[in-house]
Amino acid sequence: MSETAGRPLIGVSTYLEAKARWGVWELPAALLPVGYPRLVQAAGGIAAMLPPDDPSYADEVVARLDGVVIAGGPDVDPARYGSEREERTGPPAPERDAWELALIEAALASGTPLLGICRGMQLLNVALGGTLVQHMEGHVEAVGVFGTHEVKPVPGTLYESIAPAVSAVPTYHHQAVDRLGRDLVVSAYAEDGTVEAVERPSGSWVLGVQWHPEMGEDLRVMAALVRVAGR
Repeated sequence: MSETAGRPLIGVSTYLEAKARWGVWELPAALLPVGYPRLVQAAGGIAAMLPPDDPSYADEVVARLDGVVIAGGPDVDPARYGSEREERTGPPAPERDAWELALIEAALASGTPLLGICRGMQLLNVALGGTLVQHMEGHVEAVGVFGTHEVKPVPGTLYESIAPAVSAVPTYHHQAVDRLGRDLVVSAYAEDGTVEAVERPSGSWVLGVQWHPEMGEDLRVMAALVRVAGR
């Protein structure tokens, strides 16, 4: 645990936007929906924003943290997993892809607890050699509106130890895990068979969830990260 007395320091990756508005300003911004830091804080951690930086600094950054969260956001560039871009795949975010892949690799190498949320889970899968479904139907209620559906844990997994029963979760995604990355196992599914959580059963604490816990009231996933980060 780092020198932040008492509460674990949890780094959360951020968006990088060419334009954002607040007050009288419209400027480039590194930003994060407030649900992320509030979820970390409610779970007992201290939230630190990790805007895109030179990937060579990732080891140094992760060494100062007790846990890492890779946040949701734009589609992962299909070139990262050796695929051609499909029509409904969003524009690339190269700075985020490079930085967050470096953070994931640094966390895996150092044994720092790691949680991927939506895009973060997908990027974790890609970092370990997996691929993605570039578009799927039925997991977006409407543009800009979070929906809800149920996820079922896989018995015997880390996720099942956190949430042992079927849970309703906030969801907004059009991409999903296709070929599973090395050393990962599936730990939750949606009713339609979509992979909803993945984890690495050996080594350090590593979990990815397809949904958006920061948009709900359920603290269990983040609390589990903060708890293990505080050891």
